[in-house]
Amino acid sequence: MAKPRILFFGYSEVGYECLSLLLERGDNIVALITHEDNPHEKIWFKTPAVAAKEKGIPIFTPEKANTPEWIERIAALKPDLILSVYYRNMISSKILPLAPLGAFNMHGSLLPKYRGRAPINWAVLHGEPRIGMTLHRMVKSADAGAIVDQEGVEIGPRDTAEQAFRKVLPCARRVLARQIDSLLAGKARETPQDETQVTYFGGRKPEDGRIAWTQTSGQIFNLIRAVTDPYPGAFSDVGPARLMVWWAETDSPATRGRRGRPGEVLSVSPLVVATGDGALELTKTEWRNAPAPVLRVGQIL
Repeated sequence: MAKPRILFFGYSEVGYECLSLLLERGDNIVALITHEDNPHEKIWFKTPAVAAKEKGIPIFTPEKANTPEWIERIAALKPDLILSVYYRNMISSKILPLAPLGAFNMHGSLLPKYRGRAPINWAVLHGEPRIGMTLHRMVKSADAGAIVDQEGVEIGPRDTAEQAFRKVLPCARRVLARQIDSLLAGKARETPQDETQVTYFGGRKPEDGRIAWTQTSGQIFNLIRAVTDPYPGAFSDVGPARLMVWWAETDSPATRGRRGRPGEVLSVSPLVVATGDGALELTKTEWRNAPAPVLRVGQIL
């Protein structure tokens, strides 16, 4: 009996890990639909295309998979099951019914919390102590389908978004390993999401890293660790120059007992800036766009 045909939509290292699991099991992957790497994005992760190439799996990178042409091509692949793992675009409700065993997505949060884009970055930004991966049925609305399985991990109050990502990454593989046979048999148990607990956040752009010094030290620190390298980073503009803030400390000898107007430079060496409720010591910075200006005590960033 022929194995069920799996069409895999995916990107990022979560996509790599989940596709690798299926290939190691010998599952019947008919194609990978993925993205071309963005030349303006720092690619710091493995992608599923690496795993697909090693096994000779057909790889497609449509700019838009929801066009009539691509819907026809996907239908011609005759998928029994559709899996989406960190694929960055919404998959049309015209595609989802093409797989008789259903279409399922792996999302990087403990749904129903943090539906939408960049869930790990948002969770770190909000100081969450726990994050996770959720396998759920795909429906017309983003991340709203019934939950098949999920698994979470604790993260620390000083973890960067990348460190949080590394901690939660194995959860996706374990969840898929637990559920793939049930999915292929059409027998996966599903639990509707509690709509009263839903939170939703959109995609993040580099401009979202701009520091609002009126926020508390803790809020600004969470922003910094949520977008620090390999992400675009937090920043504050000083004239034509941009001060990138890659790390900071909320509680250091230089910050204790220091107050001032939000954004005020309280010390130059070390660099200490006043916040809405105290001060931050900026311990790892970089100037961009123009020569580094000479900062002075009392200056407002």
